[in-house]
Amino acid sequence: MSLQPRLQEDDLDRLWNDLPRLIEQDDGYAVKELLAKGIPAYYSEDDTPEGLLIRENPDGTRQLVRVSFDGDDIVIQNL
Repeated sequence: MSLQPRLQEDDLDRLWNDLPRLIEQDDGYAVKELLAKGIPAYYSEDDTPEGLLIRENPDGTRQLVRVSFDGDDIVIQNL
């Protein structure tokens, strides 16, 4: 039996603090991997309005959305 290590609170804090740097270094690999697995990817571009994200779906459609953690995302505009 293999035990998976659990993230400690310090690890989560470090990851959260490193996230902006990791995003800046991203070459699109993560988005491509998600889409290849049939999972929508969320990201922003330089001109994405504050508080919104672009949701790219595996079928290639893209939408400007407001993410709701309580339910479905709110689609602002199809891109």
